[in-house]
Amino acid sequence: MALMQCHFFSETLGLSTSMHAIIPQNTTTGQIGMESRAASRRHPVLFLLHGLSDDDSIWLRRTSIERYAASLGLAVIMPQVHRSFYTDMEYGGKYWTFISEELPALARSFFPLSERREDTFVAGLSMGGYGAFKLGLRRPDLFAAAASLSGALDISGHFVSEGIEEDRRLIWGERPVAGSDDDLLALLQSLESTEGPKPKLYQYCGTEDFLYQDNLTFLAACRQTSLELTYEEGPGGHDWGLWDQYIQNVLNWLPLSQPT
Repeated sequence: MALMQCHFFSETLGLSTSMHAIIPQNTTTGQIGMESRAASRRHPVLFLLHGLSDDDSIWLRRTSIERYAASLGLAVIMPQVHRSFYTDMEYGGKYWTFISEELPALARSFFPLSERREDTFVAGLSMGGYGAFKLGLRRPDLFAAAASLSGALDISGHFVSEGIEEDRRLIWGERPVAGSDDDLLALLQSLESTEGPKPKLYQYCGTEDFLYQDNLTFLAACRQTSLELTYEEGPGGHDWGLWDQYIQNVLNWLPLSQPT
């Protein structure tokens, strides 16, 4: 695998930003304890999203995502979005437009990534779990599968966190979230009533996580739709040890075709 830190200018945000990228490389000898595979065509890609207090380096620092992705021939793109909740902010950058439109196009211009929907996936933890499901539900034309680990999935209802009120003001101002395109529960109903492709969904949360009730609320709402959802839970809280474990489950769950 090749690991790159990429600094680039975003026209949408009007500033320079960064992402980390893991790109498959065919290796059969010379790497101790690891084999990397790569397709001869453009690579399937997972956009992997960070949480509220993190940045684009965090998945590399807290998990073995590079090693886990190596044998799958899967590229992993990890962008920087600060504390934006992957939203066009009332008082800040247009991070929804950046993550849903500009970033995929830029990443494909920089790296040999597949442009096929069936090769394009998104996952994230906490705030990034919310972002992953929002991308899957609002852009089903782009993403074939979306996964949330300990996601903040009920933004308009139960979700509270220490220090989040100032973020809420900067992101949404006075505009209501409930029923909007930033409300995952509303997006479930909207997608259910429309024609076209539907993403596969994967959801995990620990039973001691402060976001557990949010996850149960989303689970109940999703089960009222025809969307395909794989749900897992287990003992534990908001913890990198669990996310390192369950991102492996996500990778095994992804509908990846064999590298050719």
